[in-house]
Amino acid sequence: SAIGACEDGGEWEKALQLFSMMMHSEVEPNRITFNAALGACEKGSQWERALQLFSLMPQSRLEMDTSIFKAVITACKKGGEPQKQSDLFNAMLKCEVESDTVLHGVMVSGCETDGEWKE
Repeated sequence: SAIGACEDGGEWEKALQLFSMMMHSEVEPNRITFNAALGACEKGSQWERALQLFSLMPQSRLEMDTSIFKAVITACKKGGEPQKQSDLFNAMLKCEVESDTVLHGVMVSGCETDGEWKE
């Protein structure tokens, strides 16, 4: 997808512009386009924008999966937002979405970075 190409090229602004155009047209975003847009935010260290996109998921009626949560949690980790990271991980568990070893690594790494592993 074009959004995925922007993600791969580190063009988060273009990825979000394409996503926005999609949202305002008759073309509905799917899980792949959400993942690509969230990945672009993560790679561009745009954790706030990742959270904005994530908040659109319920209205899209798409099922959230591990990859969606992984992208937004990683964006929050890169943005130095351990509380948001933790809140999202807990929300993921409440939604009964399974975690994976990569996501566990992201969570541990985020706690180590912020010194929360001591608590």
